[in-house]
This record gives sequence, C-alpha cells and structure tokens, in this order.
Amino acid sequence: MTSSHEQEYLNSWQERQDYAESMQPIIGKLYRNRGIEIAVYGRPLVNASTIDIIKAHKTVAQFEDSKLRLRESYPVLEAISNMELSSGRIDIGKLAYSFLYKDAAKGRSLEEFLKDELAEITNPGEPKAPRDVVLYGFGRIGRLLARLLIEKSGPYADLRLRAIVVRGGKDGDLEKRASLLRRDSIHGPFNGSITVDNERNAIKANGSYIQVIYANSPSEVDYTAYGIEDALVVDNTGIWKDEAGLGQHLESKGASKVLLTAPAKGDIKNIVYGVNNQDIKPEDKIVCAASCTTNAITPTLKALNDKFGIKNGHVETVHSYTNDQNLIDNYHKAERRGRAAALNMVITSTGAAKAVSKALPELEGKLTGNAIRVPTPNVSMAILNLNLEKGTSVEELNAFLRETALHSELRDQIDYTASTEIVSTDLVGSRYAGVVDSQATIVDGERVVLYVWYDNEFGYSCQVVRCMQDMAEIAHPSLPR
Repeated sequence: MTSSHEQEYLNSWQERQDYAESMQPIIGKLYRNRGIEIAVYGRPLVNASTIDIIKAHKTVAQFEDSKLRLRESYPVLEAISNMELSSGRIDIGKLAYSFLYKDAAKGRSLEEFLKDELAEITNPGEPKAPRDVVLYGFGRIGRLLARLLIEKSGPYADLRLRAIVVRGGKDGDLEKRASLLRRDSIHGPFNGSITVDNERNAIKANGSYIQVIYANSPSEVDYTAYGIEDALVVDNTGIWKDEAGLGQHLESKGASKVLLTAPAKGDIKNIVYGVNNQDIKPEDKIVCAASCTTNAITPTLKALNDKFGIKNGHVETVHSYTNDQNLIDNYHKAERRGRAAALNMVITSTGAAKAVSKALPELEGKLTGNAIRVPTPNVSMAILNLNLEKGTSVEELNAFLRETALHSELRDQIDYTASTEIVSTDLVGSRYAGVVDSQATIVDGERVVLYVWYDNEFGYSCQVVRCMQDMAEIAHPSLPR
C-alpha cells in the first residue's frame, strides 16, 4: 500500500513532468520561428528533454535561497510566447524568481513586468538575411560547429551553414563524412536526420542543405558557383595560422571573412569571447578564436583580476589527448608525444598561459604554463595557482565566482558547480568556456588555487560560434540583464 508521503512525491513528480512536456513545444516554436532561445539560470532548454528541463530548474537552488518550481516558471514562458519579440536569449528562471521572490514586480502584473524586463527586444522587425558560412575542414571542431549551426537553422537563423570543404573525393567519402556527423563516440548521436545527396555532393541535415566541396587549397574553390556569397569561412584545419596563409581564403570568390579555430601567429586578433570580443571590428577580415584552453581560463582570470588583482601565477593544464598524438608508440616530431596517448600521461608544452595576455593585456608576463596530456578523449582541467593583490577566503572567493557565473557579463563563459561528486565525463557537452569546481578551491590569504573544468571540444565550439556572430555583426541580447 502506497503511503501518503510516497503518493505526495509521485504526484509532485508527475506535475513537474506535465509542465516540462507543456513547455517543450513552446520552447521549440519560440526558437525556430522567432529566434528566441529559452534558458533557466544559464541552462539552455532548446531541444531539452523533459528530464533536462526538470534538472535545469533544480539547479536554481544552488544560486538562490529557495527552489524554483516549474509551475512558477511556466506562466512566464507562456506570457513570453504571447509577446511580440525579436531574437534574443531569455532566462525564464531568472525572470520568474525575480518576479516571485525578489519584489522586482513592484505592484506590476506579470505582463507589465516582462514588458519592462524585455524592453530591448520588444520591437521586432523583419528577420535579417542569414550570413553564409563555410567550414574549411571537417574534423572534431568542424563537425561540432556543424551540429551547432544546424541546431540553429530555421526562419530566424542568423548563420547558415552552406558548405564544407575537405580533401579527398574518393568513392564512399561523402557517406563517411555524413556518418561521422551522424555518430560521435563522445558527443553521441546527431539529434535529427541526415541523408546524402550523392548526385550533387551534398549532406542534408534537419532542413540544412550542405554542399560538400572537394579541394586541396582555397585557390581551387569558387563559392559563387554554389550560390554562396559574402561567406564567413571558418578554418579548422590548423594548416595556416598567419595572415599570408589564411589570406588565401579571401581570394576565393564568394568569401569575405576568415575565422581561425587555433592560436594565430603575427598580428591577427586572438579573441576570447566575453573578454575582448569588442575588439572585433566590421573591417576585420581575419580573426582568431584562440585555443580551447585560452578560452577556458581567460574569463575566470579576468574576473579574478578585476576583483582581487593578480600578481602572478602558474597554469597547469590537465588535457585530454588529441588527434595530434599517436595511438600507439611511433615517431613524432614533438618531444614525448610519440608515446601511446591512451596509455600514458604526457608532459608537454602549452602556449595558453602566454596567450592569455593577447586577450587580457594586463596579465602580460604574469603567468607561466605547462600541460599534461592524459588518457581521456575529451574534457580537460586547468589548475590556476595564483598570487592575488588582495587576500580573500574560500567562502568569499566562491561566492564571488558563483555570482559572476550567474549575473555578470561573463555568465555565458563561466559556469559554477558545487557538486562534490562531479568528474570529467559529467562535463561532456558543456556549453561554457570553463566550469569552476568550487569544492576544490584552495585559499591561503593571497594565494589561491582554482580548478576549472572545460569541454575542450564542445565548449570551445560554442565560443567559436559566438565569435562568428560578432564577425557577422549579429547581436542578440541575453535577458534579463
């Protein structure tokens, strides 16, 4: 016989499921038909399962004094769906909590409250024509960028994946490219349908028609032959890293800008989105999105430097092995990297610590860095061993980082966890540049040790997409501010 307590819990769970299931079609229509992305305390709900929606609401208790129920956020979502709004990212969790628990309403109705909070996007116009995007290279980052761009396809898509450029062209190549996009050992199956058009050398994915172009160099490509104009070319091959090499893309007909997904050489701007993306100007033709590690650590370093000041420090990266290493022992031009990646911890160098100063000049000469490649295929960790200008405590530092992750201009870059059980695989698919592990924080006066997790593939790819939007002069506000 079911006890009253058990029945009460069962009823509560059923209510949460009912609300989550009711939210899904509203969230989907807002995203695909109007370009509005819904989140709860930074957790995106687009394409989320009912359980994911419930779990996102559960995380609110990490940041606030009480939990947020789905029956409390649902009216906010419903009211938003009835408003005339332009594209943007709306956090219904923050809006609902503020309206119900923080006296933010001040006597206003929910509709009046939302009208004020979302004033920046209450004058919708005609959707802007999407910018054509070409992925030059289709490796780990290229395929994840494709997934992210396809995910955003629809009438209000601002970036439209038109083509990928790869070497090859042998029999079966197209099917293999499509299969690698369809299935991923780390990130799981593609969320949707993928078919191959062999006659036209194209991949069709969730409404996106992606031309596959075979070429050995940019000089061989004429994008206009495929109806592609003014394209943003994202080079994720790593072959060219300077202006002369990357400039070859600009000589291809139909290409107008280039974004590199690796550290650049020379005077090319190294951008860590959230830190120095304001340096991207409309006239910039070639921009670099820095490295995954630089993206992971720079936002947290900026927050700490702004608040406490950083005298100096050392960054040690515990990094998953990459395709650059050998599967079994074999010759490699770099020291130690020739040894079997899946069997060894390998000490190697990283330029990430020095590269921080390209995005954050005030830390020039203050950081050293090194790296250890470890036998995991994805998700890495940066250990920040820092000496601060001002002393602090574990409680103060963690409270500051939690607030930064929730409310600052770096909220899309920095995530925060208070879990004592989290491990690397739990962070696969994280859309943040880095995740602060608060339970590992060490403070001794002015000396601080911070542990920052990062999905060096997916989290970095999300940062790249943000850079792409800035290069295409696309701006969607995150609300509430």
